[in-house]
Order: sequence, then C-alpha cells, then structure tokens
Amino acid sequence: MVMKVLVVGGGGREHAIAKTLSKNDNCEIYAVMAKRNPGIARLAKEYLIAKETEVETVAGFAENFGIEYAVIGPEAPLEAGIVDYLENHGIACVGPSRAAARLETDKAFCREMMEKYGVSGCPKYRVFHEAEEACKYIEDFKGDLAIKPIGLTGGKGVKIMGEHFGKEGAIEYIKEIGGEVVLEERLIGEEFTLMAFVDGTHVVPMPLVQDHKRAFEGDVGPNTGGMGSYSMPDHMFPFVTKADYDKALAIMEDVVAFMSSSGTVYRGMLYGQFMNTAEGPKVIEFNARFGDPEAMNLLTLLSSDFCNIVEKIVKGTLSPSDVVFEKKSTVCKYIVPKGYPDSPIPGDIIELGDIGDAHVYYANVTEENNVLYTQTSRTLAFVGMADTLEEAEKIAEKAASSVKGSVRYRRDIGTNEVLQKRIDHMKEIR
Repeated sequence: MVMKVLVVGGGGREHAIAKTLSKNDNCEIYAVMAKRNPGIARLAKEYLIAKETEVETVAGFAENFGIEYAVIGPEAPLEAGIVDYLENHGIACVGPSRAAARLETDKAFCREMMEKYGVSGCPKYRVFHEAEEACKYIEDFKGDLAIKPIGLTGGKGVKIMGEHFGKEGAIEYIKEIGGEVVLEERLIGEEFTLMAFVDGTHVVPMPLVQDHKRAFEGDVGPNTGGMGSYSMPDHMFPFVTKADYDKALAIMEDVVAFMSSSGTVYRGMLYGQFMNTAEGPKVIEFNARFGDPEAMNLLTLLSSDFCNIVEKIVKGTLSPSDVVFEKKSTVCKYIVPKGYPDSPIPGDIIELGDIGDAHVYYANVTEENNVLYTQTSRTLAFVGMADTLEEAEKIAEKAASSVKGSVRYRRDIGTNEVLQKRIDHMKEIR
C-alpha cells in the first residue's frame, strides 16, 4: 500500500529527509518549499513552491493529494503552528505542536521549564524583556555571559562575551536586538549533539554528532547555520564518557516526560545541544527538529526504514529496535558562497567534479537548464561515510574540493587534528 508523505522545507536537511524516505519503494513523496530544491524536486511526485509558514496553503496542498503524514523540517513553520493546523485537518505529523516547539522557539520558556521541574544540566541564567535592565546586569556582572535572543535566530543570533565581543559590544548588541534576551553563564568545555526520535513517550537516541558553527577553519569567524559535522563509528566521542552520555539522554527523557505531564505532548525529533563541562553535560539549547547539517550525517547512517519510523512516531509505538544506524563514521562538509555568512555573493555558476563515493545533498541552490547557481546561504553538503573517521573525511574532502565556482568550505571538519584538540581540551578542564 502506498504511503503518502509530505516533506515541509527546502534545505539540505529536507533533501536528506526526502532521500531517506525514498528508499522505501512504497513511499510517495510530496514537498512544500519556499524555493525549488533540485534534489527534493527530483524525488517528489508533486511539489509546491510556497512559504512553509503559510500553514493554510500547505494544508490545502496536502489535502488535495490525500497525504497521510507530514515530516516538518525547519523551525519557522513549527512556530507558526503548522503541526496543529495539519493535524486538525487529519494529516498526522512528525514534528511538535506549536506549544511543544517552544522548547526551541522560546529560550525563556525552555530555561524556566527546566528550572520548574528540576531538570539537571540547566546553566545559571536570567531572563530580561527590557534592554536597560539587561545592560545594567551586564555592567555589574563579573565574567563572561552567553547572550541569547529569546526567539528564533536561525542558529546565528547567540553571541558569547569573550569570543564575539567584550562588555561594551555586548551592551550594544542587546540594544540592537531590543532587550528580549536570556543571559547565561558562559559554559566552558566541548560541545556535542544528541538527537532522538520521540513518539510522545519513548525517546530513541541517535548517534552523537558534533557541528561546526564558526565560518572559518580553526573555529574562528562569525557563527553560521553550521559549516559541517562529523560522527564516529561507535556513535560516541572520545571526549564524552558513558556517564556523560547517560546524563544527557536522561535530561532529554526528563524534558519529554515533564512536558507530557504538564499537558504538552512532544512528538517528532528532539535535538539536544550540550556542552560537556568539568561537571558533566549542560544544556546549551534544545531544537524541535533535525539539526542541519547533523541530519545529513544521521540519515546517511540510518539503515532502518524511515517510513516505518514515521508511522511508529505517529502511533506512539516507537521502540529502539525500530531505529538502527550503521556502525560507521560520517563527515559532512558544506559548500557555501564566497562572503558567507555576512555578505554572500549569489548567482554564481558552480560545477560538481568527481565526488566519488560521497552522498550529496542540495541546499540553498537553484538549477536552470541543468546548471547550478549559488544563492545567499549554504549551497551543497557532501557526506563521506566509512569505517573510520579518516576515511570518511577523505571521501567528503574529495567531493567538496571537486566543486568549481565562487564557493568555499572548511577543510578541517572531520580531521583527526580537530578531534585531538577536543580530546586534549577535555583532559585540561577535567
């Protein structure tokens, strides 16, 4: 029997979702995206070019084609209440309701919920709604802080004192964004991401991944949506102990349980971004969907039937046996237009060379007469998958370096040198 699935979103993450669903011959893919993604368009039986936040338009398209399930990619339509609207029209969703998505879309809500229920891993924080009070707090504070706009920022709005600017720059930034901020203690350690499939009750974890937010090699420059990511063959990291992992997973399980007990059922993908500190993992943030680029690593590794996982999430019957990942390493490298992220140059022709064994995922790129053109955000992602990190990095590197055009990428992602720095840093702080 044919299973009709709608993929909402048009980026690299959504291409990975569509590509993974398409491995099931009985899955018929439909898509709604703001811009035509060439990779998704080739996989979809039908697609609509429309803003993903126009929930009535999305629902009308889904109803017209008798779609049964929807997988929501980006965060903006979740905040717009797309899941609530679709489910009210009989279309089951893999993605949280607007209320549940507040874990990501409202940073103040997330911290206050963690504090209310005593969830571990919550940093010291203060919520402010006026710039004057927030600036006064910074002036009097001894040390550095993380400055987090309360709402969505596309992964680029968080600024760290001591990295991005000093006290004066922090005060200017708060005035610039209007004072609606969460100010948190600056966490020192190594970041890691733990994502999980959640069916409302059961939390089934995925392999650990580490993203690289900074624009340039050596982890310098402005924050981006993510320049690439890597995972290890054992699905762990050498700088994350079993106790660290267990604590991180317990935090995510507690969050799902406490939200459910308060009447807000969480269903979909839950992304936990953690800082592994001297005291163990602390929560940097939660996202209410797959990470991008991390989705490319994980969905490339997924050997289970993704369509079956979608059905089990919707029914509330997901179990660990439904979710199997290959015991391999992955490295994802994003190609971006020159000038990204501050002043990207769009409209340049790019050509793919010999990408070898790499998996390619289309992101913010257009195609006309079989010619690809850059846009203003991340262009293409290449994922290498192999038995070792070194082999996976070589596959991704070969593919990324083969692209001709006005683009760049981070060559250091997934290298043993970067991994060793992480290991050494954790040894220092512990």
